[in-house]
Amino acid sequence: MTRTILVRFLKPWTFKRHQTQLRFAELRRRDGDNCARCRRPIQFDRPAGHDLAAKIEPIGPRGGGDALANLCLTHGRCNVQGRDHTDEVMERLRPEREAELFAKARKKRAA
Repeated sequence: MTRTILVRFLKPWTFKRHQTQLRFAELRRRDGDNCARCRRPIQFDRPAGHDLAAKIEPIGPRGGGDALANLCLTHGRCNVQGRDHTDEVMERLRPEREAELFAKARKKRAA
């Protein structure tokens, strides 16, 4: 048996951490050091729970699997913002936001 198989079954957390590091390295090589959402640089030296640390996010509303083609790198804070903001949700919210903006503009003109 190879060492990889032993590590995978005897220490699954070590195997998962190693796979995550490989995935980060490949995505970083493919996409560069910028966030896919805000286009600002990601700080890879930050701890995992930090807002500016890198997180792996699925592309599209429902993801699409764990293949590297369906993943991108984002900041921790950008990842949270876009979780429910699919194209369909944003299209439904747009008329409501526009109506609010027009109502505020009418109030300012009336005053």
